[in-house]
Amino acid sequence: MPTILSKAISLLTGDEKSRTDWLTKMPAKRPLKEFSERDLIRLEAEIGAQLFGPVHHGRRREFFCLDATTWIWHEEWIDEQRQHRVSTVKYEVQEQGILKVSEGARYTYLDGEELQHFMTAINMYFERVSREVYHRDPDTGQKLDQ
Repeated sequence: MPTILSKAISLLTGDEKSRTDWLTKMPAKRPLKEFSERDLIRLEAEIGAQLFGPVHHGRRREFFCLDATTWIWHEEWIDEQRQHRVSTVKYEVQEQGILKVSEGARYTYLDGEELQHFMTAINMYFERVSREVYHRDPDTGQKLDQ
């Protein structure tokens, strides 16, 4: 049964055939053995941070896929009063939709424009991470010539 993620991606991309979960396209063996899982997440998060425009001086932003059903958006900055600020949002892919878990125990399902932006971001993330980190074709999972 297709996941809500694959349904949403096919709706956004206009792909009529159901797409499988893109994580399953990654090779079974780790392609970058010299990197730890934490290193790979850090590399992926750097790419994810760039998807939403430039990161302003004094800010730190991360956007990454933690596992098959969890996405993290994290941002840190110093405000006008010189206070350190942190914002973290977790997105959980569920059968019912994409659950957004914000600070203060706020839970909402994405819809409308916010859902479209999220789906576009994860599609762009997958394309860039596949090519730039894992050197794989995002559609086939095959190794790219370098």
